[in-house]
Amino acid sequence: MRDKVQALAGGMMVSIIVLVIAGIYIGVGAGVVNQMLSQDSVIYAFFKLMLDLGLMVMRNLPPFFAIGLAFALSKAEKGWAAFTGFTMFMCFNVAIGSIAAFNGWTPDTISVDYLVNNMGYEKVAAQNFNSLWGENLGVFSYNMGIFSGIIVGCITAALHNRFYKYEMPSMLSFFSGPRAVVIFAYMAIMPISLIAYYAWPPIAGGLQSITTLITSSGIFGSFLFGVFDKGLLPFGLHHLIAFPIEYTRVGGVMEIDGVIYEGVRNIMNGQMSSPDATGYITHNFTSGRIPIQIGGLTGAAYAMYVTAKTENRKKVAAIMVPAVFTAAVIGITEPLEYTFLFVQPFLFFAVHVPLNGLAYVITEMFGVSIHGNQLLFMVPNLLQPEKVHAWALLWIVPLYFVVYFYTFKYFILKFDSKTPGREEEEGDIALYSKEDFKKKQQQNTAGLPVEIIKALGGAENIENVSNCATRLRVSLHDENLAASDDVWKKELSAIGVVRMPKGIQVIYGANVITIASGIKEALGVDS
Repeated sequence: MRDKVQALAGGMMVSIIVLVIAGIYIGVGAGVVNQMLSQDSVIYAFFKLMLDLGLMVMRNLPPFFAIGLAFALSKAEKGWAAFTGFTMFMCFNVAIGSIAAFNGWTPDTISVDYLVNNMGYEKVAAQNFNSLWGENLGVFSYNMGIFSGIIVGCITAALHNRFYKYEMPSMLSFFSGPRAVVIFAYMAIMPISLIAYYAWPPIAGGLQSITTLITSSGIFGSFLFGVFDKGLLPFGLHHLIAFPIEYTRVGGVMEIDGVIYEGVRNIMNGQMSSPDATGYITHNFTSGRIPIQIGGLTGAAYAMYVTAKTENRKKVAAIMVPAVFTAAVIGITEPLEYTFLFVQPFLFFAVHVPLNGLAYVITEMFGVSIHGNQLLFMVPNLLQPEKVHAWALLWIVPLYFVVYFYTFKYFILKFDSKTPGREEEEGDIALYSKEDFKKKQQQNTAGLPVEIIKALGGAENIENVSNCATRLRVSLHDENLAASDDVWKKELSAIGVVRMPKGIQVIYGANVITIASGIKEALGVDS
């Protein structure tokens, strides 16, 4: 079950990619458009186009998730899976709208005025009922947000993986294989939509309760979010904590310039695009990452450098500097975190995790309101500095550097942790010669996928290969055939390894997508 949940978390990253691009377009486009007085210039038209392209994504998230998840979770014939995902999404919403019309609910009858004046609803009850409804690509249906896309994408992938090899009778052979999935999807959508029609209202009520709990618990809710977001990282489940709060109504709902935005990330994008917004929300579950990624992990890296043997410090610096740069600029923290997680779990769970939760509390208490948490994606803030409230970071980030440095230094020495440069064995962090470099370069470009397949127990032991932002995720027939952690780290350039029943996750960092593609190509499967 856990591997399926992890696959879902990884699959959602496919759709999140377009959200990152949309955020940049909104930031740059709105930053220029909101400052211009004249609307007749070519410059205004260009940046208005950027803004509109970004907002198009934010206002039509569900189909992106339906298509992205159907693509990511399918084992083969991924193009057909994505096409079926979009087809099923449209059918799903049309079916719900049709069922609603049969029960007397249309865009006119669900309006607050109609419910109050003609149906006897109290105003609050009418507003709550009205909030259940909306449009998806022009089709009247439930306002399920990205949940509709997630549901349709997962169901599509399940149908596709079950029937994409299905053979029709000879007379209908043209409709065999993935074409059959489209037919089965049409057949399945009616009972699925009927179930969703009656199930969604109580589910929406439950989500509203969760939203109320999170928003009403204030900084305590932020602390819990930070603890779980980081504590679940080794298990590959951290996306399932952050994702609903960042991109669904679980994280809150706000109307900006007549448009309803759900989730803290989407709300902040809406505020970034609005010329009337004076700042970003502070209860945003993202600002807390800034002290960790820029200050805390830099302090931890410096502590590992200082506690390394004197003769090894240059070698340690060569490892740590790129890792610190990656964490601060791009936001990929796993190379540093897995360095001390596997060497000394106490540093991760007893020090890093609670300090991560505390970072969210501190930034919220001091009103930090900034868009983005990696330096690379904070550039749009420079175009609308009046919306940013981040002076407190000038002392919070250095404070976290100091706290992490002295805390990590103390515990590394106390437990004699074998962080990089402190190992007894020679050669673990040896510098590469020119010949070693050439050999490693050849391995990374051509030989690494083949070696990884061998380390996984051979092609016949591999059931499925996928990846998220930093991890190679592999389902195995027999997990005991996979190579040891030492082989992965020392011979196959892995940052870390997470093992599970019938599967393994290998952390490679941002280049994992090219590694995964190479493995799929070597296996002869669709990428």
